Amino acid sequence: MNRSTAIGVGSVVVLVALSAYAVSTQAWKLLIVSWAAFAAMAFAAPFGARSRTEHAEGLVWGYGLASGAMVTSAAVFLVPQALGHHPQFGGFGIAFGILAGFGAHTVGHRFAHMDFPMDRTVTELSAHALSAGAIIGIVYGNIDVGVGLGLAIVSHKGPAGYAAARRLAGNDKSVYPLLLPAAGLGVAAIISSAVSLPATDAFRGIVFGFASGVFLHVAMDFLPRCEIGSEIHDLLSVEDEHAHSVLDRLRVHAAVSTVIGGVAVFGAWLVLA
Repeated sequence: MNRSTAIGVGSVVVLVALSAYAVSTQAWKLLIVSWAAFAAMAFAAPFGARSRTEHAEGLVWGYGLASGAMVTSAAVFLVPQALGHHPQFGGFGIAFGILAGFGAHTVGHRFAHMDFPMDRTVTELSAHALSAGAIIGIVYGNIDVGVGLGLAIVSHKGPAGYAAARRLAGNDKSVYPLLLPAAGLGVAAIISSAVSLPATDAFRGIVFGFASGVFLHVAMDFLPRCEIGSEIHDLLSVEDEHAHSVLDRLRVHAAVSTVIGGVAVFGAWLVLA
């Protein structure tokens, strides 16, 4: 077992241990979200590792459904919470969250030039999982929100795990290190759920606005982009002169899948409400 694999397996052990703590505090919603995130990436990764053929359309639908659900959930369940605490500070928090998400994503590409004990893709996914998990934990630890919000937010873990595993296997690398970003979200979420925020409306408006902005950025970052040079384009096996027509068709799938993802959250909310 190499170092990166050992880190991945160790993160699962830590998640199991922290899950026992979550059970003792009856944090059932957070526990469900944490293990749903783990299962989505862990079960999708083997399919990505075995894939050797074109699956661009499936990845478009996976990303589209997930991002549509994430945008809708953040807008419906988090933004009103932030603005309800304080309209102005909540608005500033949303703006700062979007900008911080963009900055972290952009600066994160510097990982490509640094020496880490694991693959760059795994490192970037792990950093994303830990930061998102910390925010999810703070949200669930301080306000009463349904489990559907968390499930919608972590829905992107499946297609992300599939794409990452396909990339790793294509480079003859093990996919076991993906256990770290799979478990990392839950690890960070359970730990950060113990943080108790001050009760001032301005402070909570900033915090929940920031969470809203970050998740909106993540959702938009996962919108399936069917452009030349994109991840979707890299999956195509057609010649360059035919790529444009294929991408045009996939753009329709991208638009439809994101709408369906958002409508699914709306429908679920109507039923539960």
